[in-house]
Amino acid sequence: MKRVLVAEDEQNIREFVVINLERAGYEIIEAETGDQALELYDRGGGHFDVVLLDIMMPGAHDGLAVCRELRSRNPSIGIILLTAKTQEMDKVSGLMMGADDYVTKPFSPSELVARVDAVYRRVALAAEQSESGRRDEVKSGVFTLNLRDRSFSKAGVPIELTQVEFQIMEYFLDNPGLALARGDILRHVWGPSYVGEEKIVDVNIRRLRMKVEDEPSNPQHITTVWGLGYRWKG
Repeated sequence: MKRVLVAEDEQNIREFVVINLERAGYEIIEAETGDQALELYDRGGGHFDVVLLDIMMPGAHDGLAVCRELRSRNPSIGIILLTAKTQEMDKVSGLMMGADDYVTKPFSPSELVARVDAVYRRVALAAEQSESGRRDEVKSGVFTLNLRDRSFSKAGVPIELTQVEFQIMEYFLDNPGLALARGDILRHVWGPSYVGEEKIVDVNIRRLRMKVEDEPSNPQHITTVWGLGYRWKG
């Protein structure tokens, strides 16, 4: 069963999310606060595929704090933020903390389900590839991307990546030296039906640079192709 944890303090919005995701075939566990979300996550043994987090929730842990905590516990889980149009900086902060995507309120049932489906497919694909026993590795200079256990390392030192970051790195290493447009990265990683903004690519690139570059402010491996996108140099 596809399992989703929904944390939203506004009952009408939470019920809207739950009804539509259940109709789409997901098993839903509900939380009203960030603290309760963490409790339910632990109680469920962390066996969730996707977590939806409202950014503004009462208690010691708001959505951003829960996002940071869950990502530190489980790099593979899918995380989607529920945000308001006025929370622009919070969206960026959430993505920098490891969220895979965000949905801006108000949203339609079709948009909600499409976003959750996209993140779920990414999580399921990663699990399937890990269980298939693939031993494929992709190397680029001192970097190694292991497609079997979904790991990444630099000169033998492990670097923890989210599923989104892993897919971006896989795309880069499959296309070394090529200028990749933001739109191409968006379609490849988030899917052809994704309706979000290209800036989600830029935020994830910033996060990746902090992990792979010796000097993120002067990147040598993930370089910018002005007016187009990015290029990988091993």
